[in-house]
Amino acid sequence: MATLYSKLKFYLEDNSLSWDNSKVKLENNGEGDFISMWEYSIAKPNDAKLNSYKTQADTLEKNFLSTKENAKTSAITKLKDLGLTDDEIKAIKEVV
Repeated sequence: MATLYSKLKFYLEDNSLSWDNSKVKLENNGEGDFISMWEYSIAKPNDAKLNSYKTQADTLEKNFLSTKENAKTSAITKLKDLGLTDDEIKAIKEVV
C-alpha cells in the first residue's frame, strides 16, 4: 500500500519541487499518517490529489522492497561463501 510519503514525493516532483524537511512534516496520531506542516508555495494536496499518485507510489515501494530483499539474499549468500554458518549469520543479523 502506498505511503503518504511516497505519494507526496510524486506530487512534489510533478510540481518541480523536491522533499524538504524544513517545509513538510508527516505525523501519525494512531489513526494514520497526516501532513502536520506544509510550507511549500503550492497548495497542500487533498486526499483525492494524493490518491492520484497511488499507482506510482505502489510501484516505487514494491521496487524498493524487491531491491532490499535481493540485497539481503545476496549478502547472506556472500557470508555463506565466506564459510559462515546459518547460526553465525543469524547472530550478525541480530546485532545489526
